[in-house]
Amino acid sequence: MIAERFREQFRADPQVLASAPGRVNLIGEHTDYNDGFVLPMAIDRRIHVALSSRSDSDINVVAEAFPARSGSYERYVEAVVAELRGTHALPGANLLIAGDVPIAAGLASSSALELAVARGLCELAGISWDPLTMARLAQRAENERVGVQCGIMDQISASCSRRGSAMLLDCRSLDLAYVDLADEVAIVVMDTGTRRGLGETAYNDRRAACERVVNVIRRVAPDVRALRDVSASLLKEAASLLEPVDLARASHVVHENQRPGALVQALSAFDYRAAGDVMNQSHASLRDLYDVSSLHLDIICEAARAHPACYGARMTGAGFGGCAIALVRSADSSSFISQVQPQYESHSYKRSDFFVVSPDEGARLEPRVRQNR
Repeated sequence: MIAERFREQFRADPQVLASAPGRVNLIGEHTDYNDGFVLPMAIDRRIHVALSSRSDSDINVVAEAFPARSGSYERYVEAVVAELRGTHALPGANLLIAGDVPIAAGLASSSALELAVARGLCELAGISWDPLTMARLAQRAENERVGVQCGIMDQISASCSRRGSAMLLDCRSLDLAYVDLADEVAIVVMDTGTRRGLGETAYNDRRAACERVVNVIRRVAPDVRALRDVSASLLKEAASLLEPVDLARASHVVHENQRPGALVQALSAFDYRAAGDVMNQSHASLRDLYDVSSLHLDIICEAARAHPACYGARMTGAGFGGCAIALVRSADSSSFISQVQPQYESHSYKRSDFFVVSPDEGARLEPRVRQNR
């Protein structure tokens, strides 16, 4: 239990326990920073933070949830602290971070960390908690202080999600609608066993390509603000003005932006074959047009689709490694895992992890249980 480990580390009881969830993005990949639509689902794997105040202004962090030789988590904690201190009086604090969200796997562990830390520090400092405001603060911390030009999907998923539901989010207006998932289907996370770091990938390059396309299209359509405003016909009209790689990147975003709505429609109609087809189309587009899949992600999705209980499979998250997801019949999820996981490992020579996830709620305070003395 994190409270007990905090006592062992700091020789005191934690004053606050907080947590925030990882997420899978069911569909709508690389559309968030293009003002588009996404369909994330917070999962029942969380980053937990135990905190107590200090007499000085230092923030002292012990992070059990992150690899021992990885200091990348420190940048995210420091960024959130700096943003909070920009507008609020924040005391020094001791923090212990633990959790079971796979790190650098496409499940938004960094956003879970940001919102868990923010939730705990706000409670410790008496700062009122508004989920949307804190999602924006965490995104700003990641964009301006860590240097990853992410959209706001992950932070809103980590802060505003509701247990039992996915979330259809308009990343321009931030309007959201909760989408219930039927018990007869399950989401299986398939961790390829490969890892990536966004600072070492072409993530920011993809965003820059989208911005270049928008700047070109404005020559013929001045009202365009983002790729969200570009139709397939308008993109075709401007194609001769675009570099081939930039055209491919934009083609993915323009078509992907229609898929969250299509997936919601299919799931609402209990048409799981149609839902799976939308997921498969998304993966192909991410692989062929946006070029953010990987050999291992492709292998794991192909193995998943070959199982009769699988309706569809796709990479989830920014790509370049990490996890994929499969939509499967709930009744057959165990047999799916027991058959597909060893098939993937025999083809990839990678150790993997497969697990079913349930939709969970956003950042929250956890009850404190004081140790009897």
